[in-house]
Amino acid sequence: MKRTRTRTAVAAGAVTLTLVLGGCSSSGSESAGGGGDGDGTGSLKFWGWSPGYADAVKAFNKAHPDIKVEYQEVQPGAKGGYQKMLNAVQAGNAPCLAQVGYETLPSFAAQGALTDVSKFANGDKGDFQKAAWSSVSLGDAVYGSPVDTGPMALFYNKKVYDELHLKPPKTWDEYKSQAKKIHASDPKRYVSSPYLNYDYAGLSWQAGASWFGIDGDAWKVGLGSAANQKVAGYWQGLVDDGLISKAPMYDQSWYTGIGSGNIASVVGAVWQAGVIKGGAKDGSGDWAVAPMPQWKAGDTAVGNAGGSATAVLKGCKSSKAAWTFAHWLSTDRKAYAGLVDKASLYPAATALLDLPQLKAKDEYFGGQKIYDVFAKAAPEVNSDWTWGPVMTKTSADLDDALSTAWAGKGTLKDALRTTQDKTVGELKNQGLKVTE
Repeated sequence: MKRTRTRTAVAAGAVTLTLVLGGCSSSGSESAGGGGDGDGTGSLKFWGWSPGYADAVKAFNKAHPDIKVEYQEVQPGAKGGYQKMLNAVQAGNAPCLAQVGYETLPSFAAQGALTDVSKFANGDKGDFQKAAWSSVSLGDAVYGSPVDTGPMALFYNKKVYDELHLKPPKTWDEYKSQAKKIHASDPKRYVSSPYLNYDYAGLSWQAGASWFGIDGDAWKVGLGSAANQKVAGYWQGLVDDGLISKAPMYDQSWYTGIGSGNIASVVGAVWQAGVIKGGAKDGSGDWAVAPMPQWKAGDTAVGNAGGSATAVLKGCKSSKAAWTFAHWLSTDRKAYAGLVDKASLYPAATALLDLPQLKAKDEYFGGQKIYDVFAKAAPEVNSDWTWGPVMTKTSADLDDALSTAWAGKGTLKDALRTTQDKTVGELKNQGLKVTE
């Protein structure tokens, strides 16, 4: 079942979405502008966390003497970076530029924290994949430059799979069957580990289990929908059968499990390759990449996890210069090659899809050309997905509830229902119309 990537972060009713967001902006005019255009020169501050960004900034400064970018590394968004950015916007001392995930951009727009740079950006629209451009656009406004996308695949320990005479699963039913064989081979081995926030979202995304939508002038919240309950029920079954490791994702115990093969697979986005390689060096040569398992044999649906933009924040005094840098970071071949090497980013810019780094063999993954898998996956990303305007809170509430469920206290279905109720309550508190 082929799906077209026509949009990812924004629904078809983008103009309606803008009106809905406008209802909770502290100042519609500021969120749409928020700062001076400048003459295309000046000094800019940029906050982000991706490996390779610091080196890219140095290269930009060397090539652009009229624009000086000062890079400051901050905690990843969900770990404090986003709150730091929002606090700075409220205090009036925010940087011009910030790394903001596509999932969080609507929340920033809803809080009036972004600057519309469409007057500078629209001429470069054709440089990017349509879905990626949609991810930084709300109605006629453009809030930054798309940097990367996060098509998902199955990372699996080929050494373990070969030992057990297993091949990458084609379906989720087959994945569950293999999970039992993996655990039976060694009680310390598990097929995978708990998934939280946007990693979990990718599992729902693939299944068409949307979280948010637009219904006229109201937000539609669907975390508790039947489709989401189906996904939650599947993973709950693995938990109940004792087939999921208790090692939290990105915890040292998780990296240890990846390195030893005791965690035999990770369903993750393309950038997960860099995370695995950097944190589980003992697994080098043992791992490989295959397409995501499907809910129905023969389907080709793919979820997306992550992807971010270089957003222009409210109050930027040199938005023209800010766009110059943001666009450069997304499209400069040499700079982006470094981001592929250091962070395993997958470009949103169409002209970069032929980078040599995306064609190279990766020794960590047994010499496999892993980006070939993601090149086939990217056009199959399920397009029916919309992020909501309070994702920072939704994500935090979901993480709390999911963590409890993965630990065996309550269920994943209950976690989704709890998050649904809290999200609806937050939207109403902000004066937004909501349907369920």
